[in-house]
Amino acid sequence: MRARSGAKLRPAVALVTGASSGVGRAIASSLARHCREVCIVGRNSAGLTETEVDARRFCRVATFQIDLTAERALGPLLRHFQESVGRLDVLVHCAGVIYQETLENAALEHLDLQYAINVRAPYLLTQRLLPLLAAARGQVVFVNSSLGLDAKRPDIGQYSATKHAAKAIADSLREEVNRKGIRVLTVYLGRTATPMQEALHRQENKVYQPELLLQPEDVASLVVHTLMLPRTAEVTDICIRPMRKLC
Repeated sequence: MRARSGAKLRPAVALVTGASSGVGRAIASSLARHCREVCIVGRNSAGLTETEVDARRFCRVATFQIDLTAERALGPLLRHFQESVGRLDVLVHCAGVIYQETLENAALEHLDLQYAINVRAPYLLTQRLLPLLAAARGQVVFVNSSLGLDAKRPDIGQYSATKHAAKAIADSLREEVNRKGIRVLTVYLGRTATPMQEALHRQENKVYQPELLLQPEDVASLVVHTLMLPRTAEVTDICIRPMRKLC
């Protein structure tokens, strides 16, 4: 995929959650090549440091180790944009958590945690940063899952419900903010070679073969090229899955 000649994001400022590993790290590293500043958010300190080292080769990096389920913990991050930077062009929601359990045996605490991270956190962060996004005619990206479209599998009712909720938020948000010049994209991922996916394979007693899955860099390339589309176009939804289908 090749962007139209002259398309660029500079001097954009971007924020990526879930940036300590996997897809979030890949998107943050890719955006760093096109942005003035990338703000990375995650819970894993060591992982965030690795992302920061890679991204800092290309642009300024602001790092926030934050538990997105704790609303008060968002204060320093919000102040960074509202008082220090004063600008936000790209907001990418990558943070997520999954539990695979039958409804009969699932813990309600797991439903609450998935809701807090997969739904409430991106909702709240978008709401608080919307004035800056509007001022910059910015872009919002929700990295969702194919399970946000179809729940015809056992054990994923809780997770899929949160991903369907994230889809509803993105779709409704798009109708609200298009008139302000804000573009909203949702990317629905098939199985991707990430630490989360490796853990799921162990849980399912399956051999983990990351080379057969989507690569985080595949997703990052897709997202960045879509963000660079001319303003005459808006891509609303993209489904991407591994080329090779697993049994």
